[in-house]
Amino acid sequence: MEPTTRGQRWSARGALAAATAAVLVLGVFAGLRTIALLGVGLAGLAVTAAALWWVLTRRSVWRLLAAVLAVAAPVWIVVAYTRAELAWVVVVAGALFMVAVGAGRRALVRTDGSARTPEHPAPRVRHPVLIMNPRSGGGKVARFGLREKAEALGAQVLLLEGPGETDVAELARKAATEGADLLGVAGGDGTQALVADVAASLGLPFLVVPAGTRNHFALDLGLDREDPAKALDALTDGVLLRVDLGRAAGHPFVNNVSFGAYAEVVQSPAYRDGKTRTTLELLPDLLVGHRGARLAARAGEADFEAPQALLVSNNPYGTGDIAGLGRRPRLDGGELGVVGVDVASATQAAGLLRGRRATGLTRVTAREVVVDADRERIPVGVDGEAVSLPVPVRCEARPGALRVLVPRERPGMRAPLPRLDWPRIARLALPSARGHAHPEAPHPEAAHPEAAHPETARPTEPGG
Repeated sequence: MEPTTRGQRWSARGALAAATAAVLVLGVFAGLRTIALLGVGLAGLAVTAAALWWVLTRRSVWRLLAAVLAVAAPVWIVVAYTRAELAWVVVVAGALFMVAVGAGRRALVRTDGSARTPEHPAPRVRHPVLIMNPRSGGGKVARFGLREKAEALGAQVLLLEGPGETDVAELARKAATEGADLLGVAGGDGTQALVADVAASLGLPFLVVPAGTRNHFALDLGLDREDPAKALDALTDGVLLRVDLGRAAGHPFVNNVSFGAYAEVVQSPAYRDGKTRTTLELLPDLLVGHRGARLAARAGEADFEAPQALLVSNNPYGTGDIAGLGRRPRLDGGELGVVGVDVASATQAAGLLRGRRATGLTRVTAREVVVDADRERIPVGVDGEAVSLPVPVRCEARPGALRVLVPRERPGMRAPLPRLDWPRIARLALPSARGHAHPEAPHPEAAHPEAAHPETARPTEPGG
């Protein structure tokens, strides 16, 4: 067993105690009706999932009826528990189980520093150039005074304004030829990827200012998306992270590339003006009407035959929801995450509640993914931007290609929550657990996580 701390062991004990208390509450106050309670809950969840599938795959009155069923099923669960005078039992047991899950995950979090991307000394930057999109994120550049704050720190700011589209990558290259020793972007993920690719190819550090709508890349870097101006602190007190960069048929991406149903939807001219309406209009034909390209993909040793949707991400996502699309614990793993969805019926849609064991969901990792189709070109979403690419589309990970300058203090820095492993939690909780380090003392590798694996160590100098 790897080294553990006293806090981990007590978290494990707390998890077991809370889980036991949840079972006792059900057993004592519900008795033999416990099985019925669980049956009602599981049945209601399955009906809700199936109804949501019908909402996505039906039109007109059938969609309306499915929506009513999706709302009625959870209401039925609540009414059933209330009539049996067991609603409070379910609430208490559920709360205890949530406490058990939280404590259990905290007990399993690694404390030896291996779960974090290593930080390197920041380079001296004399001529930073930041490209800012004043329209991105509903005008965050102006709302947070990003231009003024960046210029006050000595940065040159280039605004993407004026009629027509600007070649952002060419603008970044021109800035580099004129002496920029750092390139940065205040905008969305699509713009971030274009400039990040230029910075990586020229060996320049890259600065992320989360001024877009979602900014998933910034989220996984630990940046403050609520106050994008805090990302500028990296210019005065920053550290360097070496992260991976993805490419799909020559197009860079920092987050993901989507194929199939979602990529088909975002290609529609009407999508920008009415995302929900357009999605609901097109999905029935894409999911059950066999409209759109028939895909086939190869990811390492795994084959995907005719998936309805395929998502290839720059490093795999975590396990925070049914599809496993939460935050990416690390961005320097040197591999792509691949999620394939193939749901042909309401039964399979309900089966998605099984999470990673769902038959309609496949998750793998690979260094390279090749996507083919029965057409010469297919629609693809690259970091949310709609493009059309010739097949086969080759996606690859470029390990450590990008050097990102980030603030030393970042609110989103936290160890990723692992999947629950109750046998391991039980072992941690045992008083006789072996292999733990001195209480609360960091593991010897924490200060130098690369020392134990010299063959994978990376140079600490920014230009190394």
